[in-house]
Amino acid sequence: MGEARQRKDKGEPTLASRQRKRQQFLIWGGGSLLVVAVIALAIYLATPGTGPVGGLPQAAEGASPFPSQVDQYGVQLGDPDAPVVVREFADYQCPACANFSRLHADLKAEYIDSGQVRLVFFDMPLSQHRNSLVAAQAARCAGAQNRYWEMHDQLFARQSGWSLESDPVETFTGYAEDLDLNAARFSSCLRREQRLDEVEASMRVARQLQVASTPTVFVDNIHLPRPAWEVLSGVIDRELAAAESD
Repeated sequence: MGEARQRKDKGEPTLASRQRKRQQFLIWGGGSLLVVAVIALAIYLATPGTGPVGGLPQAAEGASPFPSQVDQYGVQLGDPDAPVVVREFADYQCPACANFSRLHADLKAEYIDSGQVRLVFFDMPLSQHRNSLVAAQAARCAGAQNRYWEMHDQLFARQSGWSLESDPVETFTGYAEDLDLNAARFSSCLRREQRLDEVEASMRVARQLQVASTPTVFVDNIHLPRPAWEVLSGVIDRELAAAESD
């Protein structure tokens, strides 16, 4: 009796059945690897500071200089006379904005502290985010006690903790206490919406410039569709070189 017949009689898999199973395993395994690769690529491209640069963005043909007079309605960091200006329109409850905020430390260390770049942050709270407007006011209220950027960082770093709260004022007041602010003064500022006018003025700038999404980032008058660090720093370096040659 042949081996194939013996395996059949004993209920053991035949050579043909083993080959079919192996083919099915290879097909499923290959499909799984493809899915994993696609997911990994999506995460890679969605993470600020990663991904291929390709051609760096250019100003639109015939584009006018950015209207710098509106900078007064944003919050500024850096030398007022810096040759390059980075302008950011963001929402504190926007996850992509929280991702981009992680680049601020590198931006500050590489360019702002040396006087090469000035950063202007514009509030653009979106209507679908229930707590983004009060978060923008919280940062401005902290700014009244000279802690704007510290509160800015806290809001983004702890975004998942306050985004779905029905009333985040107590949470924000806790952040203020962590930053050694006068908590009563901060809470009063927030409850009475004492900085709402400033936030709304920033929102009007976004509307006037037809900014439609967050984060929207400009280097001078150059819009960065995907502001990864390699793109951001590449455009800044190019603009600095152009400024030096003028």
